[in-house]
Amino acid sequence: MTEIERKAEIGVIGGTGFYEFLSDVREIKVDTPYGAPSDLIALGEIHGRKVAFLPRHGRNHQYPPHMVNYRANLWALHQVGCTRIIAPCAAGSLQPDIAPGDFVFCDQFVDRTTGRKDTFYDGPRAVHISTADPYCPEMRAVAIAKAKKLGLRHHETGTIVVIQGPRFSTRAESRWFSGMGWHVINMTGYPEVVLARELGMCYLNISLITDYDVGLEGRPDIRPVSHEEVVRVFSENNQKLRELISEIIRDLPEQRGCSCQKELLLAMPPEK
Repeated sequence: MTEIERKAEIGVIGGTGFYEFLSDVREIKVDTPYGAPSDLIALGEIHGRKVAFLPRHGRNHQYPPHMVNYRANLWALHQVGCTRIIAPCAAGSLQPDIAPGDFVFCDQFVDRTTGRKDTFYDGPRAVHISTADPYCPEMRAVAIAKAKKLGLRHHETGTIVVIQGPRFSTRAESRWFSGMGWHVINMTGYPEVVLARELGMCYLNISLITDYDVGLEGRPDIRPVSHEEVVRVFSENNQKLRELISEIIRDLPEQRGCSCQKELLLAMPPEK
């Protein structure tokens, strides 16, 4: 155990426009076997709960999605004691009933990334973690209850397809994703969730919908996504997201009642 461990219980990995989640905090540098995380980790409290915040892309947004050191980020949060991760992100809608400004609490993902370091187990020990149900059901239940309390437009389930980036989808790709019945699209949701699972941490995805990917069929007034539009809609809904995360942190049970922490033990082969 190092001197920086056990400094937090809940980690928040922020997305675009969300770098000031905590105020009056202490920032610490955390070294990992996988290199440096995206930034310093900010430690503080919300409703008496110890929270660590890490900007996913760095505070100056200097790391595009395909260059984020996801392994270092998750390892650093685990090292400071986090057992739960809240991961808000900007996402595009693939379905007409999911509108910009909506929140989606995803329960499934589809990985369309390439070449990302997505495991801590590169050998010689083989660990095959289950991702049948990759997102923590206990955290999702709390998040859904808080969204209802705050009167936020939200969707209790959803499949997020994670693309490599940094480019946005072609119309053909978006039509394919939509036709498969997938709900939202993003560039950072994988491998974060799997790496958290490999460390026995619970993970909650909060997708804030900023656009209709490449638009909607038959709606020429809805234009394809642009970076400026993503930032604008995310910023307009930032306060709602802050309130939601604050409410979630306050009402998370102190003791975890899910099986997330057990999945790693089940995946571990017996030592000879």
